[in-house]
Amino acid sequence: MAAPAHPAPLLPPPLTGSARTWGTLALSAATFMNVLDTSIANVSLPAIAGDLGVSPTQGTWVITSFAVANAIAVPLTGWLSQRFGQVRLFVTSVTLFVIASLLCGLAPNMAMLIAARALQGFVAGPMIPLSQSLLLSSYPRALAGLAMAMWSMTTLIAPVTGPLLGGWITDNMAWPWIFYINVPVGIVAVLVTWGIFHKRETVRRKLPIDSMGLALLVIWVGAMQIMLDIGKEHDWFESPWVVACALVAAVGLVAFLIWERGDDHPVVDLTLFRNRNFWAGALATAVGYGLFFGNVVLLPLWLQQYMGYTATQAGEVMAPVGLLAMVLSPWVGKNIGKADPRRFATFAFLVFALVLWMRSNFNTQADLATIMVPTIVQGIAMAFFFIPLVTVTLSEITPDRIPAASGLSNFMRITAGAVGTSIATTLWERRATLHHAQLTEGLHQGNTALAQTLQGLQAGGFTPEQALAQVERLVNQQAFMLAANDIFYVSAVLFLFLIPLVWLAHAPHASKGSADAAAGAH
Repeated sequence: MAAPAHPAPLLPPPLTGSARTWGTLALSAATFMNVLDTSIANVSLPAIAGDLGVSPTQGTWVITSFAVANAIAVPLTGWLSQRFGQVRLFVTSVTLFVIASLLCGLAPNMAMLIAARALQGFVAGPMIPLSQSLLLSSYPRALAGLAMAMWSMTTLIAPVTGPLLGGWITDNMAWPWIFYINVPVGIVAVLVTWGIFHKRETVRRKLPIDSMGLALLVIWVGAMQIMLDIGKEHDWFESPWVVACALVAAVGLVAFLIWERGDDHPVVDLTLFRNRNFWAGALATAVGYGLFFGNVVLLPLWLQQYMGYTATQAGEVMAPVGLLAMVLSPWVGKNIGKADPRRFATFAFLVFALVLWMRSNFNTQADLATIMVPTIVQGIAMAFFFIPLVTVTLSEITPDRIPAASGLSNFMRITAGAVGTSIATTLWERRATLHHAQLTEGLHQGNTALAQTLQGLQAGGFTPEQALAQVERLVNQQAFMLAANDIFYVSAVLFLFLIPLVWLAHAPHASKGSADAAAGAH
């Protein structure tokens, strides 16, 4: 399949003054709203399920439907933006996202809510890649790093803010408001974006619809996302449903790759993978994000289930992760053109490894300060993670292919986040079962320590059954603590193994030796 031969269109000049400021704020607000919705509903699931009269298991389809539709739409961004124009597609996506959010809040039953969430996830797909592309076109090349810093702060802070905000709204208002809050933000974003960018529309091309490629994409991505979402609940490959989804995903992926390589107007531009910086940067971003996100999900679970934290308290523990990221991201953005971004990314992976190693030494006596220190330090890693890797990934891509490249790399990142979450939570439970068995090996009737503990508990007013239950609870708490330590430690090691992947890419500034090269992404 040949790469597009048409000449790259001339880009409009960068924005200046208040237009650039307002444009940045509008694009960032839309991105923040989008990313927030991937996690805000998680903590509200019990309230949603109870209110709509379904089981918590059925309630998880509120998350799954969004994730499946979103994963299908993201890689379509490049094709859609060529067909309809980047500005028109972005504004349409945000408008439909607002309407879908309103429908989610008004849903009278679970079926309607799932349908509205699927629509919301699908129309959200192009928003993140296009916000990236439009933002880069708004700034001069020398300031592209700063543009990416502004953009990355929204994608870093929103996943942490989601559970905190979702918990507060559910506790103090009502669950529909987790969707209604998108309406005013979305309307402002649409009006400001259209007002500033409508005269900067990109060239449109009447591409034929690759209906077979689109159908295969829907099949394999949908099957893979459903497998990842239901796998843990159904004991993975012990379930015929999970096996069926895995087979459909695998066969669908192979068929998709074969078809797209032979199509003249593919729905996903796979020729991007011929560029070493693209595939090395996108792969490093995806695997790093998968490790990061798996641990972001695991820590609050452990705190809530085995350390006695409420959902709001667990959210408060996670919140400081954005502090240093907000402070350092603008600095990284300003200096990305003066340094080798591969060095910055290497530093990020080293700090992630340090943070996870610190967490691997937690115990059940860990106080709030002990748990918060690695979370605060993690903000440093996050500031040095996204901006350098986006710079590397997009550094050798021509302007007309930026939406396709951004859509494909974001698809890889989102998918890796889902894979990381599934692996982390599954391994956590399986390692806990192993540790539980090891801890109880020595707890038999002749064990002095066990006998003394049971006597002490019974002397305190517990019945023999209650005393045994208390010991079981303590053993369970220790088992899940040790299991979490295992996950944190292995994740730290994997971050170190990721470093060579970054160095497979060329230095983006090596050929030009200027700040402009850091902005090769636009």
